[in-house]
Amino acid sequence: MADLNQTTIRVLVVDDEPEVRDAYRQVLLQSEFSEELEGFRELRSRLFNRNAAERARATTRSRGATFEPVFCDQAQAAVAAVKEALGRNQPFAVVFLDMRMPPGPDGVWAAAQIRELDPAVEIVICTAYSDADPGDIGARVPPEDKLSYLQKPFHPHEVRQMTIALGSKWRAERRIVRLAYFDTLTGLPNREQSHNRLVGALQAAKEKDRILAVLYLDLDNFKRVNDTLGHAAGDELLRQVAERLRNSLRQRDDSVLPAGGGVRAGDIARLGGDEFMVLLPSLRSPADAGSVAERLIEALREPLQVAANSLVVTASIGIAVYPQDGSDAVTLLRHADLAMYVAKRRSAGTCVHYDASMNASALHRFTIEDRLRGALARNELSLLFQPQFDVRTANISGLEALLRWTSAELGSVAPAEFLPVAEETGLILPIGSWALRTACLQAKSWRAEGLPVQRISVNVSGRQFALPEFPAEVATILRETGLEPAVLELEVSESVVMRDEHWAARTINELKQLGVSFAIDEFGSGYSRLGRLRSLAVDRLKIARSFVTSIADGSDDRAIASAIIALSRSLRINVTAEGVENYPQLAYLQEQDCHDAQGVLLSGPLQAEAARALLKRSGELTESSRSQRFKALIG
Repeated sequence: MADLNQTTIRVLVVDDEPEVRDAYRQVLLQSEFSEELEGFRELRSRLFNRNAAERARATTRSRGATFEPVFCDQAQAAVAAVKEALGRNQPFAVVFLDMRMPPGPDGVWAAAQIRELDPAVEIVICTAYSDADPGDIGARVPPEDKLSYLQKPFHPHEVRQMTIALGSKWRAERRIVRLAYFDTLTGLPNREQSHNRLVGALQAAKEKDRILAVLYLDLDNFKRVNDTLGHAAGDELLRQVAERLRNSLRQRDDSVLPAGGGVRAGDIARLGGDEFMVLLPSLRSPADAGSVAERLIEALREPLQVAANSLVVTASIGIAVYPQDGSDAVTLLRHADLAMYVAKRRSAGTCVHYDASMNASALHRFTIEDRLRGALARNELSLLFQPQFDVRTANISGLEALLRWTSAELGSVAPAEFLPVAEETGLILPIGSWALRTACLQAKSWRAEGLPVQRISVNVSGRQFALPEFPAEVATILRETGLEPAVLELEVSESVVMRDEHWAARTINELKQLGVSFAIDEFGSGYSRLGRLRSLAVDRLKIARSFVTSIADGSDDRAIASAIIALSRSLRINVTAEGVENYPQLAYLQEQDCHDAQGVLLSGPLQAEAARALLKRSGELTESSRSQRFKALIG
């Protein structure tokens, strides 16, 4: 309880009579008397030879409550003072209100206005009249348990003890509320508190015909911070993000938010993890919510200093607006959440307004996720194998394992539909492990038959590649399947490699030590720095399909494909062209001395048995010319 007595209590005193305000001032500001009393006690301790520890304990026991009073003479000024205190996050614990303050509104009017601004403050109605009806006032200024009465003339001790008691009650309630309704890490309202605030704001919006918006904010790639820098760094990042959001929202834009429509302290919340909600309770138009969201995104893009690291954070934001996107709190929040996921999938670090068409796609997406969770156990996943040809000799130089899913309920689901879901949910980890093991077992089986399998290529997801234990997992699978490491080639998309070059270089080196080869898929579609290729120890570049498609048209894509082939030749890196669909494309690749090619012209993805037959036919061919071999293999 000592801590309660040592805390300063902020008090607002409202009375139209200067003499009464002076009386409060004398009661609440007793600094000179307190200093003299403390000096007397210190002198007495020294005279009676008390040691330092005893004197310190005596000083602690003697130290009473301190007050920080603010004085007003009219009801309107009191309401303004409460609003200002809340804006500075320094609320009053207790408000003493005179019942009658002519010529303006009375104390009950002020109490009602203050209660709407601050539901937690303790209000004391002071009156010299006996006609004040507590029942009537309590009904106008609920709740009654936070409303007290003081009869004039009052005794100084009565005011002092009432202030201490109500201030202690206020602090205890705040502590309980903070534990129940506020996030301990950031100090922001939690999910439950934000829901309550949204329900209240919606009711006010309906009554006053206002436009209200909910912003659902999620940090992009936050998991990487925890994985690479540790959870302590992640927690510090979340604290700084919360503070930056607070600061940005305090800078109210009058062109967007109407007068009095600024964001209150309770209008930003942490919903959990790296997800935040911002409530905009009063807007001029739905489009203005996008302006606020853009401002928040820009504020977060400024580098944050976490320990010794300078981090740049991006956030994706979904926007839902009342009344067009929903009329209740649950619907609005769900729609804003859905819009946020759309923003993240389209382009991370942007904002998207909710659209009704998102519901259909979301339902389809959630259905895919639900059925994908049991796909492995139900044996619904399979691998197809697409041959890769050496365009110089027409020999089969390798096969790429391609994942396919045939659901008992959904039928054949395209990889473009289920792979992003698997990546987002983490299901790609067990699925990727299964695909790698299955491909290695199949290649081992074919080689045991004497079939010419020189290389089996397996795609690796960004989540798999980011795991510190991924190289060890590859080593375990090679050991258990018995496949020679030199036969396995792992493919990772260019965007994954370039996301963190230092991490990629280390992981690639660990994989290379196992004896496997490494390819960068979709090369040319991202932002690779070409000088990094040699240091990354890459064995193969796979030219992105988009460049090969128009390779025979004389376009810029043709020049890019030629440059990639020339680059790979100078760096002694193999190159494979994907998406070869016609003979002019194949002829151009042969002219440029491209190593390998794959595509529907040469062969589409094959079932394991069909791939086995093609391998067997390739091994039995005796024709020596390239064109004869191509004709025999692909017709």
